[in-house]
Amino acid sequence: MHLQDTPSRYGLISRALHWGMALLFLAQFASAAAHWALPRENALRETLWSYHVDLGITLFILVLLRGVWGFINLQRRPEHSGAIGAAAQAGHVVLYALMVIVPGTRILAAAGSDRGLSYFGMTIFPARESEIAWMQAPSEFHGELGWILALIVLGHIAMAVGWHHLWRRDGALQRMTS
Repeated sequence: MHLQDTPSRYGLISRALHWGMALLFLAQFASAAAHWALPRENALRETLWSYHVDLGITLFILVLLRGVWGFINLQRRPEHSGAIGAAAQAGHVVLYALMVIVPGTRILAAAGSDRGLSYFGMTIFPARESEIAWMQAPSEFHGELGWILALIVLGHIAMAVGWHHLWRRDGALQRMTS
């Protein structure tokens, strides 16, 4: 059992981070969808939404850890070659950028808000007496960027399952699953 990545497959740590993040993203997108689609005072909407901030911060931490781990393993990772490989690399850059920007906009807003920010009950940023406008502005796009991230994630899944697993049968999906 390899902890680090190899040219033929992803290591245990990369796979654990990938699939753990996938499950948390599913929960995060479900909480956002319920918040958007269900009426106020709906018990399911409120229950799922109550986890949104803690899930988002947890995902942000995992994204940062996964990014560092990816850089550590960069020379050992399976390669992407040709035009499709270049497209895959560009897609991953967009995916990672959004995985940092989406929560980053809300964390920045919370740092300058009159509500502050808590993570599993621990105060990260205390409430301010008044909001700092420039810190709030980027969060206006948090929701829209989150849905764009969801679409990019769906594209990632479609490429992994549709293109690599069903069409090309090149073993790319297996490198992340076994």
